[in-house]
Amino acid sequence: MSQNQPHTTTLALFCKVVDNYGDIGICWRLSRQLQAEHGIAVTLWVDDLLTFQRLCPEIRTDQSQQEIAGIQIRHWAHQEDTFTANDIADIVIEFFGCDIPPAYIAAMSQRSPQPVWLNLEGLTAEEWVEGCHSLPSPHPRYSLTKYFFFPGFTPKTGGLLFESGIEQRQSAFIANNGKTDFLKSLGLSEAEIQSELISLFCYPHAPVAALFDVWKNSAHPVTCLVPEGVASEIVSAFLDTPPVRGTMVTRGALTLRVIPLIPQTVYDQLLWSCDINFVRGEDSFVRAQLAGKPFVWHIYPQENALHHVKLRAFLKRYTGSLSAQPFWTANIQNFSLAWNGVTQPSAAEWKNLWQEMIAAAAQSGISLQWKQEILKHGDLCSNLLQFVAAIQEKTVINAV
Repeated sequence: MSQNQPHTTTLALFCKVVDNYGDIGICWRLSRQLQAEHGIAVTLWVDDLLTFQRLCPEIRTDQSQQEIAGIQIRHWAHQEDTFTANDIADIVIEFFGCDIPPAYIAAMSQRSPQPVWLNLEGLTAEEWVEGCHSLPSPHPRYSLTKYFFFPGFTPKTGGLLFESGIEQRQSAFIANNGKTDFLKSLGLSEAEIQSELISLFCYPHAPVAALFDVWKNSAHPVTCLVPEGVASEIVSAFLDTPPVRGTMVTRGALTLRVIPLIPQTVYDQLLWSCDINFVRGEDSFVRAQLAGKPFVWHIYPQENALHHVKLRAFLKRYTGSLSAQPFWTANIQNFSLAWNGVTQPSAAEWKNLWQEMIAAAAQSGISLQWKQEILKHGDLCSNLLQFVAAIQEKTVINAV
């Protein structure tokens, strides 16, 4: 490289797919933003290319190395690769403590200057996160320090992952009649487009059958869009046929339509087009909030019901920070707890819960208020790079 040519910052991001699409969804979105908005040369290491392909159809599962959207994709097939100091990026991120290869860590210790090493944690609204965000963790063997970086909902965390211009894109979508065009591209009729539209993305254990019964007996038409592969057994039973994309059936007031798993770059359009969005995990959960539409979160299950603690923490922060009527807070909390198995409603109770949820969803200004609340903390990508720059500056000062 010429001495007059500026150095391009390099970054290695390691991702192990645990939560189906959640882990790779976050890492792919972060990689694209780092490259597109900040000019970072990103290498994304992924252990499961097949799952990755469902979010990014351009992925070739038979390739150990490929480039997509300016990002180097490496298949992380095992822990036994060998590395030298020249292979190490300026910034190294392991997502959710995924244990990067030991040889990579050893090579990190030999690099000069040493990389900034981050553990990007999963999103939670629990209060303890503020005290753990940005904490250092010295390596027990090498002269390396790893820092914990937590996404979150307050200025004392890393914020949420969203790209610049997201509000302008949504405004343009609405102004240009994007909803109708997008839904027609999925095969919806005019009657379906004019009905109450619901997108459904959940884990297999969600009480979907109970809601289908409620929607089927609704006083007005309901159209539910479910991606292929989501809640397959229950969807198949309702359809009375395998739930492949394009399949649809109307029973009572409910039209159930199976759509393709939407690529990540288009998923926002589905959220913007629907009246209520059921989302799961982390990535779709954040995008639903950024859409400014009513949503219901299905949290990833953990042992000993730890996910219920995280769910309650979010509901407390979400409903407690808004100038909403008490009925809105109660309705949102009651439905969310039932959807996540904290409570076990009867069929009659599910009907009442959904009616209450609809009443809460009608208060559309509250969803927009929450959207502005989370936007004001800045985006995770920019906050992360600012933190990295501060660590690098501190390292230089200490070296003098």
